[in-house]
Amino acid sequence: MNNASATRTGPARTSALAEDLRLLIGKLKRRLREQGQREDLPPSQVAVLLRLEKDGPATVSSLARSEGMRPQSMSSAISALETAGLVRGAPDPDDGRQTIMSLTESCRERLRTGRAARQDWLSRTIAARLSAREQDELATAVGLLKRLVED
Repeated sequence: MNNASATRTGPARTSALAEDLRLLIGKLKRRLREQGQREDLPPSQVAVLLRLEKDGPATVSSLARSEGMRPQSMSSAISALETAGLVRGAPDPDDGRQTIMSLTESCRERLRTGRAARQDWLSRTIAARLSAREQDELATAVGLLKRLVED
């Protein structure tokens, strides 16, 4: 929290804290992205890959719905991902007019490698920059952050 937010009270302090947290999380996301080597893909394509990883194979139209995109935009994203060798299509066994998209093994490996690189960077940075006491404080803060996002 910056000095201005630390000296405020009530709603002004809460607002300043929220702004500090939002900015910090954005910076952390950018640093992690740099470590994970996904910067060559637009966020919309990364979202599609993560959706396929999480939910499994899907049609282009169901991906478009789940990502809140127009089917034409999703088709463009899928086409770029196919060209990059990250997804592949197979005929839908229930409806031959549809194609089921899934991740390629090279994409799965790329996701695993990127996560490992981000985890390694963050672990090394925490160990190098924070004392044991500060790491305990960070653990407490992580618990508080989890409470913010729980439903």
